[in-house]
Amino acid sequence: MKKIIVANWKMNPKTLREARKNFLHIKKTAEKLTKVQTVICPPFIFLEPISKETSRKCMLGAQDVFWKKEGAYTGEISPAQLYNLNVSHVILGHSERRRLGETDEIVRDKIKAAFEYRLNVILCIGESKRDEEGHYLAFLKNEIKKSLERIPKKQLARIIIAYEPIWAVGAEAKFADTPETLLEISIFIRKILSDTFSKKIAFQVPILYGGSVTEHNAKDFLKNGGVDGLLIGRASLDHHEFNKILKIAQRL
Repeated sequence: MKKIIVANWKMNPKTLREARKNFLHIKKTAEKLTKVQTVICPPFIFLEPISKETSRKCMLGAQDVFWKKEGAYTGEISPAQLYNLNVSHVILGHSERRRLGETDEIVRDKIKAAFEYRLNVILCIGESKRDEEGHYLAFLKNEIKKSLERIPKKQLARIIIAYEPIWAVGAEAKFADTPETLLEISIFIRKILSDTFSKKIAFQVPILYGGSVTEHNAKDFLKNGGVDGLLIGRASLDHHEFNKILKIAQRL
C-alpha cells in the first residue's frame, strides 16, 4: 500500500497565484515518487483552476461537501459539483467543522452523499483532551461508529480515517502526539472497525495521523505510529517542507 500524504491548506493562501505555484512545486516532486499518493486539498475557490493540473500521483481533494447533490442551499458545495471538477477526495468531520456545530450524524450524511459520487472520504476523528481514565477512547469509538452508521460494507473501500487529536492541531498546539501512543490508537481504531464491520475491512482502511506534523517528526510517525500516511496542515503551505515529507514517506 502506498503512503497517503494529504495537504489541508484550510483557508490559505490568499491568492490563486500562490495556490497554483505551491501546487505545481508539490506536483513536480509527487510525480517522481512511486510509493506515495499525494492529495492536495485547497479552498473551494481554487479547485477549478487547479483541477486542470492534477495527475494520478498528485490528486485533488476538497475540505468539505454538502449532503445534497443540488438545490436551494446557499453557500454549499455538492458532491456532484466536486466530482465534475476532477476532485477525488474530500475531508469530512474535521474538528474545525465540528466546532461550528457539525455532528456525527451530519458527517454520516455527508459521507453517504460523497460515496454516491465515488469520492474517497478522509474521515477525521480526535479527542479534545486525553484523560488518564481513558474516557477519550470511548469518545473516539463513538465518533467512528456514529459517523459510519448504516454505511454499506462495500463502500468502505473508499474510506480513510485520519486521527487528529484536537489538542495537537493548529497554531496553538504545544506539542504533537508521540509515535508510541499513536501506535496504540491505531490498533484501537482497527479493533473498532473489526468489531463493527470485519477484520478484513479493519486492515483495508488506511489510517492517517494529523497534528503538528513537520519534516522533523514525520518519519517517526510513519515508521513507528502504525499509520498509512499523514494529514498535514501548516507544513503543507510551504512546498519546501511538504516535499521533504513526501520524500521521507517515499524512502520508508
